[in-house]
Amino acid sequence: MAHVEAFCISEKKGQVKREQARVVLKTEWGMENDAHAGDWHRQISLLAGESIDNVKKVMPTLKKGAFAENIITRGLDLCSLKIGDRLRVGKEVILEITQIGKECHNQGCAIKKATGDCIMPREGLFARVIQGGEARAGDPLTAEATSTNPDET
Repeated sequence: MAHVEAFCISEKKGQVKREQARVVLKTEWGMENDAHAGDWHRQISLLAGESIDNVKKVMPTLKKGAFAENIITRGLDLCSLKIGDRLRVGKEVILEITQIGKECHNQGCAIKKATGDCIMPREGLFARVIQGGEARAGDPLTAEATSTNPDET
C-alpha cells in the first residue's frame, strides 16, 4: 500500500529539512512551521522514497530532507502524476499537483555537485494544499487523477 514514509520541514529556505513524526497541513498555505509554506503554488514538495534510495547507492549517508522535500512517499509512482491530479494523505489532507520538477539553485545543489546528478528537476513534484489537516508518517496515500475530458463529471 502506498504511504508517507516521512514528513520534513525547515524553518528557513536553503536549509536541509528535518524529519517530523507528525505535521499539520493548512489549507492554501502548506505545512505548518515550514519555510516554503505560503500563498503560492509550491506549498509542498514531494519525492519518492524509491528515487532517494537510488541516490543513496552513491551517497549512503544521505538523510531524509536533504532535497528540501516535505513529503517522502513509498509505493506510489509519483512520475505518473500530472498537474491537476490530487493526492489524499491519510483521512483529511488533499493535495493538488501544481508543478513537476524544479531546477537546482546556484548551478546545482550539494547533491548534484557531489554525484553529478539531482533527481529533483526530473522527479520532484510540487503541490498546494486543497484541504488541510493533521498527518503522520505511515499514513496511506491515494492518487486521484483528474479528468481531462470536460464532459466527464
